[in-house]
Amino acid sequence: MKAKRLYPWTLLIGLALVYAGCAKSFLNTKIDSNETAPMLASNYSTLFDYANAPYTFVRNEFSIIDNNLFSPVTDESVETLPNTQVKLFDNGSWNAINNPDNYYDNYYDGIRAANYFIEQSPTYKVQLALNRDTFSATGKVSYTQDTTNMAWYIGEGHILRAWFYFELSKRYGGVPLVTQVLTTSDNTNIPKTSYDSIISFIVNEVDTYKDSLQPNWKTSAYTNNDGRLTVGAALALKARALLYDASPLHNAGNSVARWQTAASALNDVLVFAQGAGAYSLDPSYQNYFLQNTTLTSPETIWAMRYAASNTPETENYPIATPGGNSGVTPTQDLVAAYEYTGTPNPNDPYANRDPRLYYSIVTNDTVWNSRTIDEAPGGSDDMSLTNASKTGYYLRKFLNDNLNLVQGGTDVHNWPEFRYGEVLLEYAEAMNEAYGPDAANGYGMTARQALNMVRSRTGVNMPAVTVADQASFRTAVKHERRIELAFENYRYWDLLRWNDADSVLGQPVHGVAVTTNSSGQFVYATQVVENRVFTAPKMYYYPFPQTEVIKSAGVLAQNPGW
Repeated sequence: MKAKRLYPWTLLIGLALVYAGCAKSFLNTKIDSNETAPMLASNYSTLFDYANAPYTFVRNEFSIIDNNLFSPVTDESVETLPNTQVKLFDNGSWNAINNPDNYYDNYYDGIRAANYFIEQSPTYKVQLALNRDTFSATGKVSYTQDTTNMAWYIGEGHILRAWFYFELSKRYGGVPLVTQVLTTSDNTNIPKTSYDSIISFIVNEVDTYKDSLQPNWKTSAYTNNDGRLTVGAALALKARALLYDASPLHNAGNSVARWQTAASALNDVLVFAQGAGAYSLDPSYQNYFLQNTTLTSPETIWAMRYAASNTPETENYPIATPGGNSGVTPTQDLVAAYEYTGTPNPNDPYANRDPRLYYSIVTNDTVWNSRTIDEAPGGSDDMSLTNASKTGYYLRKFLNDNLNLVQGGTDVHNWPEFRYGEVLLEYAEAMNEAYGPDAANGYGMTARQALNMVRSRTGVNMPAVTVADQASFRTAVKHERRIELAFENYRYWDLLRWNDADSVLGQPVHGVAVTTNSSGQFVYATQVVENRVFTAPKMYYYPFPQTEVIKSAGVLAQNPGW
């Protein structure tokens, strides 16, 4: 039997419904174990279904909230459409009963699916031999392929489970740690495990199972498995978890040892990148996020793959483009953060800027979808039009140009969950906090070298960061993450882990009003677009769903302030 190519968005929809339908909450995990032995005995491919099932609970990052990006909960952007769920975040009215980002059950469904597969797999060699030919030459080859794949898949089950726990921990802090399928005789009122213990669990899972993963599907004999987890993805997960653990939100005493541990883990990713991982920065920042380039690029460590659609374009094309809804519109706060590369032009505030501005954001008087954007009164994109951008900007990153929405045109969109450029920035941050900007500590590069590698990438070519002290370099790292990773759903979590959220997310966000002067030149005036609310300290962690707290009879303690 050939290995099954993985497409998490369509894979085993029936099984996903079965797993998700088994319970209303993660603790009600009464999967019908009586069916397991007969199913495995009658159809050995069932074990592959169990191996693939956890992937079906990997979320679509393009549609996290309001069928769109998570960006509008931050100072990156504003959601143009009225009465959207993201407004609850922005005005501070979300709570334990109504949280627009409540995927708590979804992640525990994924954990339950992983636990179930892990529990069914110890005798996989025997199970895969049931009711099949393992004696003929063809049968032996097929059986060997299946057992080889299954060995990898078991490791993947453990890493997927760890990934789900990381996603939970960055939202809730400590969470209940469940590593087995619970039955009717088990106590399902489980308290949360401490945040540090969850991180330790993730690290242990990676350390224990990383060597059982495929180093690189693209260069293996099993290329049709490309898209599944690899050693590189596992190492990147461990490194990211340790970086979060070392960050101020979780490291109140600023233990340098935690930063050193994170730096060591990130160095492991870079060493692997130079070997079997074969990772490097993509030669085109603009094209990297479009179509299948994300999958084929050497920058990608692990990408989430989705079927062709036009949802990102429908949600985010300008309202004046037929079929567009404006959607996520970047703020002036973000635009202003893009550095000048030359003398500012008083008549064109977007000239001579970091090229990533043009690759990520549509500004006025530029060509998008084969027409020139004109947001001045009476223009094609007049800002007074219903659902036109309130900020004076539109999203470009991830969006395919000239997609005909009226005719139902579609294209592929793939999400880079782990990419080499982001790992370099994580390394720069951890190394600076552990050793300063210019000490390599025996590793392959310093914090400064890693940061400047991202800035000097082909097509970006930004000047090197030269600030000398640790604090100034920390500011430079934060700035670079804001620019390089714009709209990639990092900003919110960065502001939380840095303890910067209350000073940023509670402030008004700005846009520009576009008009013309008597000479017909465009004039841009900064204006407040939305007031935002962020209540510290409680909003640094999500509230547990109130239904889970009630269901546990108070054993699951609600996070403080909620």
